[in-house]
Amino acid sequence: MPAAIAIEPRLTDLAIKAAPLLEVRLAKSRAPALAAAVVNRNGVVWSGAAGVRRRSQETPVSHSDRWHLGSNTKAMTAALFARLVQAELARWDAPLPSLFPGLRAHPAWEALTIADLLRHRSGLRDRGLVDAEWIVAARSSPARASEQRSELAARALEAPPRRRDRRFAYANANYVIAGAAIERITGQTWEDAMRTWLIEPLGMSSAGFGAPRGDQPWGHPSRMAGFGVGPAIDPQQPEADNPAFLGPAGTAHMSLNDHARFVRLFLADGAGFLTRASIGALTTPPTGEPNDYAFGWGVIADRPWAQGPVLLHEGSNTLWHSVVIVGPQRGLAVLTAANAAGPGGRAAQGLALDLLKLYAGVDRP
Repeated sequence: MPAAIAIEPRLTDLAIKAAPLLEVRLAKSRAPALAAAVVNRNGVVWSGAAGVRRRSQETPVSHSDRWHLGSNTKAMTAALFARLVQAELARWDAPLPSLFPGLRAHPAWEALTIADLLRHRSGLRDRGLVDAEWIVAARSSPARASEQRSELAARALEAPPRRRDRRFAYANANYVIAGAAIERITGQTWEDAMRTWLIEPLGMSSAGFGAPRGDQPWGHPSRMAGFGVGPAIDPQQPEADNPAFLGPAGTAHMSLNDHARFVRLFLADGAGFLTRASIGALTTPPTGEPNDYAFGWGVIADRPWAQGPVLLHEGSNTLWHSVVIVGPQRGLAVLTAANAAGPGGRAAQGLALDLLKLYAGVDRP
């Protein structure tokens, strides 16, 4: 594996110290490649990438390469809905049946809203909805992704919620159904709505869906009980990503610089793109508890380095791994990504903490 590391030409004292952190984490892991970006209220202040696009080649990764974000797509789906709320096309408190007027929803869903879906408090579970059996069927079905989302929404809403206590329970089904609701509201597929309402206005030109294709890194599965890295998966193969219907829950890819454009919104009070009210809604858990889940973000109690609460999330389609840690009040965020699960995920997590310690000036984040 090439030892070369590509870094942005911002040779501040911190940037000089950041590059070796990336090199060390990559060397200690068995991941093919690792990338990172540090973001403040003005944008990216440092970024780096090292390693190879896939194990079977020696082509090094670069700054412009695209990384699969997995479940870090969820925060984008929630932000898209916030944009619809700002445009007065939608409401956070809209009862779920009102978003699917053509479905025969069980009466119990009248008490639940789109916000309950986006906070994983709907009572849904992936088992029996978005499970291995459904994924296999979706891959072999000729139906479009939007049709599959509508079908999933119908299956979920025709029966009562499995739990009615509104306790947090993470489920990809929540975001797939939210994506189906967005499609009803906008008259567009979720993918097109993302382009119209989020990607294009933010100038995220590298953004797309599914495994990155073309001259880009490939994803790698883990093996040997998660301690090794398997062969690269050709993005043309169905196994290179989850089925497209899962898009709202986790199929976005983009460069880290473009991902930083989105993350910066949470450092700059929405940067005129999202209102302060939207930022407040997206980052506030429903219970007011210090450690909870908001809209596509985990929220943990105040940390001294962050001067307030911390937003964080991870994503993986079992071939890639993405980590985001955000301190909105401090105006500092760290993004990392690896083109492998298992060792790649651990390397991305460790590098995120290394960079946070460096740029926040603390021993323990």
